[in-house]
Amino acid sequence: MALNVLVVDDSAVMRKMIVRALELSGLPVARVFEAANGATGLASAIEHPIDLALLDINMPEMNGLAVLAELRKNPKTSELPVVMVSTEGSEQRMEMIRECGAGFVRKPFTPELLVSAVVNAVGGDDDDE
Repeated sequence: MALNVLVVDDSAVMRKMIVRALELSGLPVARVFEAANGATGLASAIEHPIDLALLDINMPEMNGLAVLAELRKNPKTSELPVVMVSTEGSEQRMEMIRECGAGFVRKPFTPELLVSAVVNAVGGDDDDE
């Protein structure tokens, strides 16, 4: 099944890097939706059929943790696989992310690390051997 992916990051460059890593990964990606802030990203997740969300934490209007909390409250998105992609990685934040059932990748990341987190989030097997 091809994935519809939502990438939410206030940096256009970072969004492009994430999308490029997904394109090169060989993962079955059908469509990528992008948002430059948390509020727009949340609206996209509710409006479109999304299979995976990749969220930055520090963003204008609504941060990624607030987006994640709202996704978990909505019956339509409560089980949506989420990977937080951020420079922010304090132990307190990491605990909040784990409690919400999301994965985490620290910026800067390698494409392989991002793909591994994506595969883990969607329940796949990233072992090619």
